[in-house]
Amino acid sequence: MSRRDEETILIVESDSAVRKTLAGYLKNDYRVLGASTGQEAWTTLAKEKVDLILFDETVTDVQGVEFFRNARVRYPDIVRILLTASREQAQVMNIIRQAAVYHVIPTPCPSWHLRLLIDRALESRELSRRHRMLSRDLKLSDGAFHNQTGALTKLIRDSYEFDQLVFASDTMLEVCNLARKSAATDLPVLIEGETGTGKELMARAVHGFSERHEFPFLAQNCGALPDELLQSELFGHKRGAFTGAISDRLGLFVAADGGTVFLDEVSEVSPSFQVSLLRFLQEGEVKPLGAERTKRANVRIIAASNRPIKDLVAQGSFRKDLYYRLRGFELTIPPLRNRIDDIPVLAEHFSRKYAERLNRRIAGITVQVMRQLQAYPFHGNVRELETEIRRMVALAGDGEFLSTEHLSDDLANVLPLDLRRKELNLIHAGGTLKQKVERLEAQVVSEMLVRYRWNQSKVAKELGLSRVGLANKIRRYKLAAAPDATLSRTQPG
Repeated sequence: MSRRDEETILIVESDSAVRKTLAGYLKNDYRVLGASTGQEAWTTLAKEKVDLILFDETVTDVQGVEFFRNARVRYPDIVRILLTASREQAQVMNIIRQAAVYHVIPTPCPSWHLRLLIDRALESRELSRRHRMLSRDLKLSDGAFHNQTGALTKLIRDSYEFDQLVFASDTMLEVCNLARKSAATDLPVLIEGETGTGKELMARAVHGFSERHEFPFLAQNCGALPDELLQSELFGHKRGAFTGAISDRLGLFVAADGGTVFLDEVSEVSPSFQVSLLRFLQEGEVKPLGAERTKRANVRIIAASNRPIKDLVAQGSFRKDLYYRLRGFELTIPPLRNRIDDIPVLAEHFSRKYAERLNRRIAGITVQVMRQLQAYPFHGNVRELETEIRRMVALAGDGEFLSTEHLSDDLANVLPLDLRRKELNLIHAGGTLKQKVERLEAQVVSEMLVRYRWNQSKVAKELGLSRVGLANKIRRYKLAAAPDATLSRTQPG
């Protein structure tokens, strides 16, 4: 068997001789790392990509159950195997239940048996990964399954990462599938959607998947310039054509010949410029300002608008014939608040992106933060979410989880959807006025404790209570910190 360098095993064993023996037995087929303590193991996990942890319960500074319980949260994809001298069924079952280990192996164990279990565990891990990928691919067309394995894997990845667009929702999958079909043609594309939804990324993706991908992709914001300057930017000009024209300018249509020109905010152009744009779409001819001769430019037009152009046509502010020219394919990107399934994958994507830029390791995003993000309306859409995650990564320490303490005030104060429903239930549930008030009070105290990460001094100050008064309410309502309240500050090691 050839050495599988991509698969790494971490042996956590206090006895150096045993650790060395195990490493010597496995190193021909796996990359093997060692640690003598739990502290050393966390340090290694923070620096290295590990596929399987082999933990001997003889380690003195941490119990195997506790170590694996934390490892399950921090590194859920790592296979966890515990070596223990215990032979009591109840104790072994407790270990399996609490730590969610893949296998508990009684010691001593024959080396060939241990090796077999490790091989099977990693094979099972890979099969589970492939199963998840194939299950996700069921949303694609049946024809996808007739491709070879490599092509199928690429299709799955592309379907959920269409160029730089990352998503998980069915609505975005439909939009991107239509965009992929449009890329195979040479028709104009009209992309509509609110500001920040990723219209330019969609345009770049269409260009990147088209036959024009080796030629330029040039973008112009049409809403930012008056007609004369916009005419110059797109069609070019000759020297002296207008005040300030000190030299010839080629223009984007000619400069992108063979490629794609992206016209953002096309809905904002004046009626007179709409005529010029319509003529170009019909004839493919470019006449620079101040020039006597026309040039031909073979470019594909992708236009975008943050307002439905169909409505503008009905109002009479946008030419109907130009609208029909632009909408060879019409793509509508839904706002982020209408596709909350995309928020977790986008948040994870942005956290990895900015953690890499800062050369920082982010342990993950807590459940509470995800709940807050999915409850927030994000009027700035994906762009606003990206800015929020970038800020959180900048605030978080190396190895930390992104937690509620890193959220901006707007996000921190939003009430998650399940709590909104719970609040309504608390009000409308039966009982006396005193019982209703007590239920609401318990809910308010619980939410504030979560918001301030169970910092009772801050909560007491916010609610106008003494520390003793707050402690009494916590006992009275039997409130307890959720695991998420402590994980965000957990450091590796």
